[in-house]
Order: sequence, then structure tokens, then C-alpha cells
Amino acid sequence: MIDLRSDTVTRPSAAMLEAMVSAAVGDDVYGEDPTVRELEARTAELLGHEAGLFCPTGSMANLLGVWLHVPVGSEVLCDSVAHVARAEMGAHGALHGVTMRTWTSERGRVVADDVLAMLAIDCGPYLVETACVAVEDTSNFGGGTVQDFGEVSRLSAELARVGVRRHLDGARLANAAAATGRRLAEYGALFDTVSICLSKGLGAPVGSVLVGSSADVAGARVQRKRLGGGWRQAGVLAAAGLWALEHNLPRIGEDHAAARAFADAVATRAPHAVDVDSVETNIVLLRAPGARTVAAACEERGVRLSVLGPESLRAVTHLDVSLEDCAEAGRVVGELLSPR
Repeated sequence: MIDLRSDTVTRPSAAMLEAMVSAAVGDDVYGEDPTVRELEARTAELLGHEAGLFCPTGSMANLLGVWLHVPVGSEVLCDSVAHVARAEMGAHGALHGVTMRTWTSERGRVVADDVLAMLAIDCGPYLVETACVAVEDTSNFGGGTVQDFGEVSRLSAELARVGVRRHLDGARLANAAAATGRRLAEYGALFDTVSICLSKGLGAPVGSVLVGSSADVAGARVQRKRLGGGWRQAGVLAAAGLWALEHNLPRIGEDHAAARAFADAVATRAPHAVDVDSVETNIVLLRAPGARTVAAACEERGVRLSVLGPESLRAVTHLDVSLEDCAEAGRVVGELLSPR
């Protein structure tokens, strides 16, 4: 089975499992797990921030990041297809009293002027005040879109000037960095907090890290515990994250080549189903009327895809599928989507 439903389906390699088994551990709620502390420090360093907080999921890392910036009853602005708006179960409002207002875009790509035009600042007792803007890079539901660094830089500078805080949902930030050749710290410098996922393209079994200032991370650590997110001997998981940063971060661009091979193979047989030029990283969106039926037929022939809507499928490449696997999967999908 060639599983392209998500890059979250990866499994630890033998070397990663060995690192997990041999990890030094302690009780992290007491701050005594040396491997967790090393992972947090290493991730913060990569992103150019003071401190990090190891979280069980990217959703929790985003929940904590937004919470740090948005008082109850204030708002965070984000894209209408952002993960924080669509895929985190309404947690920001349900648990933290955050109002969320969204902009629309082309494929999840930020346009600074559009966002700045939405800001509500010093509105008195009339309008909800904007406390934070959240950006996602890459954009999952946009199709793995890489944000324009110049646009995000300009947006960040203007938000800082007017006192609006900035959170980056960097679940697949490693993919953005690989696509642009920029260092992770260049992205980190534009935001007050950043979440980065270890269990997608980086291949760890679980976990994300939230980075920010020492004060912000200390506050997030308390709230993480309040939400039931305190770890004990979590070093066995942190060790997988450290191994991933050392060994899987440098190879993540290979997934982009595999995604392009998949898209090319689909386009050869069903050019109407995919826009090859829109494939920027490891996500490929497919136009597929009767998507559930098509996905079931693909699975019968050994390829798993995600259904995003009645006429939309998604394929995501990762380290557990080769370029040859992806080309073969594209052939299968293309044949099923080709005009009869």
C-alpha cells in the first residue's frame, strides 16, 4: 500500500527507535527530563528564539501560541483555510474565549495589504480588538503553498509597529525552508511565537514544539499543564524529535521531488485533474468529481489518498514513500481519473 493520505503516517526508522530506547529521561513536569530540555533548546535555537516547549500535538502548540497573544474577547486574524480555523475543533473559542476573523486568499497565500486592512485597533467599546495575526507556512489546505517571504516580512513589520502580535503555524515550516533555501531562523525572526511539527515530514512519531520568548514559553508551560498536557518521562519521544532534526530535516526536499513525480504521472493521464505548476512542496491537490468513490477505487489498487471535499482529493509525500512509489501512485490515480 502506498499511503499518501498525509505525512503524519510515517513510522520511526530503526535508528530513530534506537535513539528513543537509549534516551536519558526524567520527570518533565518537574523540568527534569534532559532530552526534552535538549529538544526544546535545539528547536528554539534553530528558529532564533529564546525558549521552546515540547507539546503532544501541533494543535496544542497553536492553541497555546494564540492564547499567549489574545486576551479573552479579543480576536486573532487568519486565513479562511488556516488550520487554526478549520482543523482545531474550535478549541481557540471553546477553551480560550478567542474570537476568530478570517481573510480570503488564493491558495492560502498571504497578501499583506489585505490583512492590514482588516485590523481593528483602538476601537473603543464598539468593535472586537485585533490582538494577533496567525500565518500558516506552508498552507495545508492551500495545497502546500509557500508564503511569499517579502509579503510576510512586510506584514510582520507593520504589525509590530502597531502592537499586534504574530504567531506562525509552522507545522510544515521545514518544507517552506527547503523550498526557498532560507534558514528557519529567518522565519522565526518575523513572529513572536512559532509552532513547528516533528511528526509530519520530519518523521517523528509524535510532537510539536512551540518557541518564543522565555516569558511567553513559561506562561505556555503553565497553560499546557492546565490543559492536561504535562509530560512525565517524555524524553523517549523527544529523542525521536532530536533524531529527526539531525537526520530528516536535511532530506525533506526529496519529498517535494516525489510530489512533483506524482503530479506529473497524474497529469500525463488526466491533465484536467491536477495543476502541476502549483505543486510547491509535498502536497498535491486533485480535482476529482465523486472524490470518495475515486478514493475507494484508488485504495483497491494500492494507493491511499485523503478526501478533502466532494470533488477534491489530496496526496502528501513523505519519507516512507520513494520517488518511484509516488510515480507509480500517480499512474494509478491518473488512470482512474482519465476521461473514459
